[in-house]
Amino acid sequence: MNFVNRRVEAGLPHELPSHEFGQASTERRKWPIRYHSVEAATIMFDVATITVASLCASILYQVNDGMRVDFGQPLGSAALVSALFTLFLKCQGLYRPMELLILHRQLRLIFFTWAGVFLLLSGIVFALKIGSEFSRATSILFAVLSIVALLANRTIVRDLLTKGLAERRFAGQKIVLIADRDHAYEPVLVHTLASIGFSVTANFALPHPGMSSSVRTRLAANVIEHIRGSDIEGVVMAADAARWSELREIAAELRVLPFPITFVPVGGISEIFHRPCRDLGDTVCLELQRGPLSAVEHAAKRCVDMIVAGLVLVLMSPFLALVAVAIKLDSPGPILFRQQRLGFNGRSFQICKFRTMSVLEDGLSAVQARAADDRVTRIGKWLRRTSIDELPQLLNVLSGSMSLVGPRPHAIAHDNQFDKFVRNYAFRQRVKPGLTGWAQVHGFRGPTPTTDLIERRVEYDLWYIDNWSLKLDFAILLQTPLEVLRGRNAY
Repeated sequence: MNFVNRRVEAGLPHELPSHEFGQASTERRKWPIRYHSVEAATIMFDVATITVASLCASILYQVNDGMRVDFGQPLGSAALVSALFTLFLKCQGLYRPMELLILHRQLRLIFFTWAGVFLLLSGIVFALKIGSEFSRATSILFAVLSIVALLANRTIVRDLLTKGLAERRFAGQKIVLIADRDHAYEPVLVHTLASIGFSVTANFALPHPGMSSSVRTRLAANVIEHIRGSDIEGVVMAADAARWSELREIAAELRVLPFPITFVPVGGISEIFHRPCRDLGDTVCLELQRGPLSAVEHAAKRCVDMIVAGLVLVLMSPFLALVAVAIKLDSPGPILFRQQRLGFNGRSFQICKFRTMSVLEDGLSAVQARAADDRVTRIGKWLRRTSIDELPQLLNVLSGSMSLVGPRPHAIAHDNQFDKFVRNYAFRQRVKPGLTGWAQVHGFRGPTPTTDLIERRVEYDLWYIDNWSLKLDFAILLQTPLEVLRGRNAY
C-alpha cells in the first residue's frame, strides 16, 4: 500500500522534520470488502452455512428414505435457527473483527450457543406438542452438520481476517490524518490505521498548543484545499484530548467537507475513553469505579444463584451422598470441612467443602496445598483434581454468603498475608465471593505460592468486578467445566 508523505505547513514558525513514515510496499490486489464490513459479511456467512447444512440434512434423509425432496421445511427451519443463533452471537459482540481473531473463544461460544439454541427450540416444540411434524433424525443430522460447518467456517474467517490484516488486503477508505506533532509522522499510528482498512494519503501536523487561532484556520484551509476534488473519503484527527477546544475549532472549519471527521485520542488522558459512560440528568459522566450492583442487578444475580444452586443440589444429591460415604470410609474425620473466610465487605462466613485432608486448619494459621501433599487423603486427591470438593459451597450460595460467580475466597490467614504485599487486594471484597470466577477460568486456580501468581489472580478478579454483567456470569459458568477437565493447578 502506498502512503503519500505530504506534510503541509500550518503557519508554524519552523519547518517540520522530514521523516518517511512508511515505505511503499509491493502493490497487492485489494479484496472487495472493507474492514468495517467484516461483521456483516461473517453474519451472512453463518446464515449461508446454516441454510446449506439444513438443506443437506433434509436431502440426505429424504433421499435415503425414497421420499420426494421438500425444500420448504428445511429453509424455514434454517431461517429461524440462523436468526436466533446470529442474534445471540451479535449480542455477545462475537462478530467484531478483533473477537473473530480469538479462535478458541469463538469455537467454545459457538458450540455452547448452538447447543443452547437447539435446547430452546426443542423446549418450544415440546411445549407446543408439535414434535410429530419434525423428523428427529433430520433434526439431529442438521444439528451435527451445522456445528461442524460453523466451527470450520469460523476457522476460515479467522485465517482470512489474519491474512487480510497482515497484508492490508482490505479495500481501504482513503483519509487525511491530522495529528499532534509528536504523532503526525509516527509509523505506528499510520500502520494501525492501515491495519483496520484506512489508507492514509496525506498527513498534516497540528500547530503547537497555544498558538493563535489564525494558524489553526490556515491549517484547516490547507486541508480543505488538499481534499477538494479528490477521492478522499474522511479525516482522522489524532491528538491529546486536553487540546479539545483547539480540535473543536479546527473541526468547525472543516464542516464544509461532506464526510465524517473522526477523533482518535492519544496520550495519557485517552484512558478515560475506555471507561463506561453514564447519564447524569442531561450530563454525560464517566464511571471511574463500578459501584455496587443496582437493586435490579442484585436481584437478577441472586435469582440465578438460587435457581442454579438449588437445581444442581437436587439433581446431584445421590452422587453427593456417595461422595460423603466414600470420604467417611476413606479416613477418620468429618465429611465436611468448615473454615472461616471473608466475604462481601469483609464479613466473615463459614465456607463448606468436602474434607480432602487429614488436617482441619483454620484461623490465623493455614498452609496452602502443594503438589504431592501428604496431608491430602486418597479420595481427597480425586476430589480436589475434579473440584468436586467445592460442591458443598452451593449451600453457601443458597444462604447468600457466596455467589456462583465471583472472586474465590481465601483462608483468613492468606488474606492477611496477601493484603500486605498485593496492592488493591481488599478490593476483591466489593462483591460476594464465588464458587468459580474469571481468574479460575483463565487457569488461576489452586495454590498461589508466588507473589506474581496472586497478583495476576487479583488482576482478573478486579477486571470481573469492574465489568460485571449477567452475560459475563453465564460465560464463566459455561467455561468452568472445560477448565475443570483441563485440570490446571488442581492438587
